[in-house]
Amino acid sequence: MRDEQTIVYGKLVRDQIPQIIEADGKMAKVRVLGASELVAALTAKLAEEAEELRRAEPGGRLEELADIYEVLMTLTATLGYSDDAVKEAARLKRVERGGFERRLWLDEVRPRS
Repeated sequence: MRDEQTIVYGKLVRDQIPQIIEADGKMAKVRVLGASELVAALTAKLAEEAEELRRAEPGGRLEELADIYEVLMTLTATLGYSDDAVKEAARLKRVERGGFERRLWLDEVRPRS
């Protein structure tokens, strides 16, 4: 008999994760987050998924981008914005400050002599 231990996660998971865990013969303890907890949980999940994308091998990047997209869509709706509103805000910011097409990396800023 294996000596299995409880693993504590304390993080937001996709809706089907509890069923997947139980299908694997384990028990998942979950709770539904209140509205006041959701934005913080989603922003933490977004950071987690961004880190997973950063570490991903080239073959796993699309899946990690899909995870980021899913979290971003949920966060957008939770904050009361539409996809179109976010796209328009991105367009305006691109007009004002540019995008990332030129691949510029800022090394330093010095005062003028």
